[in-house]
Amino acid sequence: MRCPFCDHPDTQVIETRESDDGASTRRRRRCLNCDKRFTTYERVELALPAVVKKNGVRAEFDRRKMRASMALALRKRPVSAEAVDAAIHRIEDKLLSPGLREVPSERIGELVMRELKKLDKVAYVRFASVYRSFEDVDEFADVILEVQARKRRTTR
Repeated sequence: MRCPFCDHPDTQVIETRESDDGASTRRRRRCLNCDKRFTTYERVELALPAVVKKNGVRAEFDRRKMRASMALALRKRPVSAEAVDAAIHRIEDKLLSPGLREVPSERIGELVMRELKKLDKVAYVRFASVYRSFEDVDEFADVILEVQARKRRTTR
């Protein structure tokens, strides 16, 4: 593993830990050249389906892009990184389970909204406003009323 600070090719593993769900391995490393420390994560990479965008263009599934979109919606919200990781893992599982080679981007957006709704209602409304391209305040109000109606049904 190359050092991200000095690009030296030799690093030493100081500590190794498996994640709680066993899906990834966290390694603390030390550069043998500059002595700086950093963390790497190792996880199994499965062949996720290609994403078909609205304009028909196909792109490789990008976990980082999905995480960045979710992080933007969750900005300044009280949601842990572990909860976000678990949500991303559930989305990837849903994309892998049917065994499809391609998936429409709309499907991914719907899965992200479903997970955000479970994590944080404000983040859900933020994401939905961009994803569904809200054009006026009434569309915001409709989504807020939907969230409130579900909350009332679950508290009864």
